[in-house]
Amino acid sequence: MWMLWALLRGRGSPLRRATDRREARVALAALLLLVFAAPAAGWAGGTAADAALQRSVRAQHEERHPVDAVVVGPAGRERSAGDPGGGVERGARTRVVASWEAPDGTPRTGEVAAASRPGGTGSPVRIWTDAAGHPVPPPMDGRTARTHAVLGGVGTFLLAAACVEAGRRLAVGCMVRRRYAWLDREWAAVGPDWGRAGKGG
Repeated sequence: MWMLWALLRGRGSPLRRATDRREARVALAALLLLVFAAPAAGWAGGTAADAALQRSVRAQHEERHPVDAVVVGPAGRERSAGDPGGGVERGARTRVVASWEAPDGTPRTGEVAAASRPGGTGSPVRIWTDAAGHPVPPPMDGRTARTHAVLGGVGTFLLAAACVEAGRRLAVGCMVRRRYAWLDREWAAVGPDWGRAGKGG
């Protein structure tokens, strides 16, 4: 950091070039962006994601309702219900055939996922349904939504930091190429006369 500050102030070795100071300014700008802008972007991204997910959680809890169903029989197979919108009830579920009543009182029967292993035929099982009485996955819980929001914020921070570093490398690369091009032009102009000093014309 001290060397970077010295480059910016122009002190130190008399061999320091103007391009060195420009590269130091680019490095300082990238450092400031990494320290302040990238975390701010991550916080903003996480906050926006959390607000959107919490709205989704509220909407799901308003649209989905727990219903007590009765097991009619086994569905014949088990599977892991990897529903990304599930909450604490997400995980390995047992598929069973159950009967329940829709909100309008219509009896329904179908294959549903039970969060816990139910008993035999006639045992109660808790399922989730929508307003029409169709079985749906459990709603997302607030804790899961917050975890997803945090991960989104971290991802936004990493993306912002990667963009800053990519911009720094691109800027420094352009400066280096311009420096080499300038050196090539200078050498092309001076090279033919190299070693002729002191010789008679």
